[in-house]
This record gives sequence, C-alpha cells and structure tokens, in this order.
Amino acid sequence: MARTPLTSITPTDLLDAGETPEPAAWGFATRAIRTGHRRTAEGEHSEPLFLTSSFVFQNAAEAAARFAGEAPGNVYSRFTNPTVRAFEERLAALEGGECCVATASGMAAILAVCLGLLKSGDRILASHSLFGTTTVLFDKYLSRFGIRTSYVPLSDLEAWASAIDGRTRLLFCETPSNPLAEMVDLRALAEIAHRYGALLVVDNCLCTPALQRPLALGSDLVVHSATKYLDGQGRCLGGAVVGDRQRVGEEVYGVLRTAGPSLSPFNAWVLLKGLETLELRMLAQAQAAQALAEWLRGQPAVLRVHYPGLADHPQYHLVGTQQRTGGALVSFEVAGGRAAAWRVIDSTRLLSITANLGDVKTTITHPATTTHARLTPEQRAAAGISEGLIRIAVGLEALDDIKTDLARGLNALSCPCS
Repeated sequence: MARTPLTSITPTDLLDAGETPEPAAWGFATRAIRTGHRRTAEGEHSEPLFLTSSFVFQNAAEAAARFAGEAPGNVYSRFTNPTVRAFEERLAALEGGECCVATASGMAAILAVCLGLLKSGDRILASHSLFGTTTVLFDKYLSRFGIRTSYVPLSDLEAWASAIDGRTRLLFCETPSNPLAEMVDLRALAEIAHRYGALLVVDNCLCTPALQRPLALGSDLVVHSATKYLDGQGRCLGGAVVGDRQRVGEEVYGVLRTAGPSLSPFNAWVLLKGLETLELRMLAQAQAAQALAEWLRGQPAVLRVHYPGLADHPQYHLVGTQQRTGGALVSFEVAGGRAAAWRVIDSTRLLSITANLGDVKTTITHPATTTHARLTPEQRAAAGISEGLIRIAVGLEALDDIKTDLARGLNALSCPCS
C-alpha cells in the first residue's frame, strides 16, 4: 500500500469570490500555518487531534479496499492518522518535497531510510561530521546486515568523488554539521552522487527548511529530527523523511507500516504548532547566534569559534547562497581540555546544561562526553571533537544575559589568579 499522494487544503476563509487558492504559490510563512489542515464538520479553527488507534469502516468491502491500498483513507494509526498526515503534508510543503513520512524520532527517520532503500552488500558513504548516534547506527548495527559505511571529510568534494565505488548507493551528510558547523556545497555533492548513480540524503536538522532547502539544491531525500527546531520548545520527540512519492511514499512508508517506528498523533499535533513559528524563531535565533559568535571570538579564554556566519569560516561563501544565515548553533574551544570546558559549563546559571538543541531556551553541552561520547577517541578526532570543545544552541533569551552567563566561566579561565 503506497502512501496517498499529497493534496493541500483549500480553506474557504482564504477564498476570494470564485478564486481557488494555490498553496504551492504561498509564501513560506503561509504554508507553515495553513497547509495540511482539512477542517472537519465541527468547524474547528485549530488543527484537530485524533487520539485513536483505529478507524471504523462503513462495511466489509470498504475495509478490504483500504487494507489492500485500493481506496484512500485511514486504516490504523501506526501508519495512517489525520493529525500525523497534517504534519507530514505541512513539512513536505515547506521542504518542497512530494511526500513526507513522519517517524517517532530523528534516528527512526534515518533507520527507515536505510531499511527502505538499502540491502545487504550496499555501501553508505558519509561524512566524518555526523551526529554521534548516526555513526553508531551505521557502524554497529547496519554493518550486522552487510551494509558498510565509509567516511570522508564533509567539505572535501574530491574525497567524496574518489571514495564512491560500484556498491555505493547512498551519500549521507549533515550540513551544517553538529557541533562544528562545517558545510558542504550541496549542489556539487548532488552532482557527484547522481554521476555515480547514488542518492544524496541530507540531515537538515540544524537549518530546517526555514534556512535551507536541500531538495531544491539537488538532494534526493531530507531527514529531520523534528525534536529539535521543528518543535522549538523541547516538548516531544519526532522525526521525518521528505522526498518523492516512490522512494519516500512507498519504500520508506513501507518500513513505517511494517516495523512501526510511528509518530504519535499528540506529538504530531505539537510539531504542527511548532511549524507555525519556525521561520520567526530560526531567523531570531540565528541573529543572536551571529552576535554571540562575534562576541566569543573576542574573549581571551576562547581559542577558536566555529560558526558559518564568521568571515573566517572555511565555507562562509555558502552562507547567503545555500542557506539564508549561519544558523543558531555556535561551538567554541578553550585551552585546558575537558577540565576547562567543564568549568565554563558548570559556571553557568542561566543556560541549560543538556545535550538537546533547537529550544527557545539556550542550551550548553560538552560534545566529547555527551552527544559524541559513544564514538571512539579516533572517531572523535576525525570529526574534530576536541576535549576543549563547547557547544551552544542559542535560544531566544536576551543576548546580554547569555553573554553574562558565559562570561562567568570564561573570565575565570583567563584570570591568572583563578
């Protein structure tokens, strides 16, 4: 049973006399608020929440037709639910994709892509700069089923091209990367992938479609941890895969229907509401991150700042062309390794010490011992994760308060009497 093709709403309150709205032509903010809601007979203004495990059929023939995929409609909330479908349609509209499959988490989204599109003997070519758990999924678990992964530097296009072989079926990257905000030219990487008959899958978690749309740059699929910026307030888990109707609407959807890594309707409803303010939040948080990165670069205790919006960033030229801004994630390194980094983190009183990101509350963490702790020391070194690295996901608090909170620990490091 393939996923029913996406159709957008035609809400009567947006119609002029005799005029049919065309959602594809709507601006980003309008799509983020209006797409996916099919108003019920109750006339609700906010999207309804369908908390039901199953759906009732008019007769046995209708039930048989739906189960066989011969008739559209809801079957069972593991793979068909109106609230989840609304989130899927809205995110697909924002990313510019034909189809979206929502999952229980971002990692479930990546797993569903691999299970749906790969088989034993296939190879993944990925960047060193991946979220730590993604690397563990590839190396520890997929390898058990004969799917091998090789790694190259994210921004090195020649390395990507030279590492592809006849078994490479999928190129996987995060851009910008977490936590060093390294970037790759997606147009060029997509051309390399397609030249060798491979697919390009992009984790767009850090930018979201508000700042970057990989499908428009030639990528084949986009994955999300909706837990992060799509929600925006740290309330629930979720994931998504966006792409075409065949690969996503049939192959990835088939994994969801069979294996059940499903997004709950309640979480889908929360994520729907998060999408309504996505662009506002991303632009405001990115503006604050730019200012914080410039401030950090002037602090004596800071050795290096990693932020794409800084002119000395190696891929600075991609900001403004590939993505709208530098994003909301800033990382920096201090001398003294883990002890010094922990001292800065432990000196904060306002920032939240947590490994999550994408929240309106600013978060701070030590990647080497949290998000990338499951990697070997060699893997962390290849990914550039030093013991002195600190990651900040900038929220929406007053920027001066964030600076004051960080200055407490940074000043202690730079003071010779400390």
